[in-house]
Amino acid sequence: MRSQNAWTGTGFALACLVLLGVMPIISNSRPAASSALTFAVFLSLWQLLFSLPLLLAGLAAKTPRHRGIFAAHLGWDVKRRTIAVILGTGMIFGLSTFTYVFAVEKAGAVSAAIAMQSYPLFAILLETLFLKRRKSALELLFTLTLMISLTYLATGGTWSVKGLSGWLLLALSIPFMWSVAHIIVREVMGRTPITPAQITFFRVLISALFLGAVLLIAEGPGAFAAALQDRHFQSAALVMGLVYYLELIFWFYAIRSIDVSLASSITIPWPALTMVLAVIFLGEPVATYQIVTFVLVAASIYGLMFAATRKANPAS
Repeated sequence: MRSQNAWTGTGFALACLVLLGVMPIISNSRPAASSALTFAVFLSLWQLLFSLPLLLAGLAAKTPRHRGIFAAHLGWDVKRRTIAVILGTGMIFGLSTFTYVFAVEKAGAVSAAIAMQSYPLFAILLETLFLKRRKSALELLFTLTLMISLTYLATGGTWSVKGLSGWLLLALSIPFMWSVAHIIVREVMGRTPITPAQITFFRVLISALFLGAVLLIAEGPGAFAAALQDRHFQSAALVMGLVYYLELIFWFYAIRSIDVSLASSITIPWPALTMVLAVIFLGEPVATYQIVTFVLVAASIYGLMFAATRKANPAS
């Protein structure tokens, strides 16, 4: 049974690798004149639609485990805290969705994909600051290597401040927001029986409402109506929403069957797939410094995972 679960988890993680690699390409395949904010709104709405079948299936189930939070008898304090977390993280994820689309457009699919691999860097920083988890010398060494690699990428391979890309710095804010939101969500998952399908549904619901309100204020209802009638735009938003939703669900199912460290190690090479697809479908060139940075970033992340495992199991 454990072997079967391992194969299942590995399969889901491999699917996440492919989906992550494809997402920047889909995002930059939308009509050139369309705004990142409008695209973020509609891909979130499509995500919401795709999340409904799994949510409703859970609600229709008779077992409390599948019904999740809807079958739980929670105290008022836990309910209030859970609602606050759902609202707060939903808005953070909404902002990160818009930033994702905008950063991929401005920084380029390849550079943005590599920058988004900095997630472990921010996770380590937040865990050190707020969870008081001390890091070993080996973890700090690989963290420093990761920071140097990202600096090389942000300066366009020049090491010069003049070559610093503001759009790449924007891309770096995405994994930071993910890290903050995921740390908060973990706390809710530990305190309530909420299921992955329910977390995903509430996440995209709040994201869609938040981004929709911002769109109406910033661009007016005309932008929403125009995008609704654009078939090319809606096709790209639909595919992006589906792929993004599947990646979220597949990731939850992957880490149910295998360790997070193993699932993470499987998905690390996804920017390499983005590089290949960007050349083929977007005609985006891949520079030598981007390849070098990706290799260094991937090596640093693998090193961090090794260091964390070694600290957790000193005897090994």
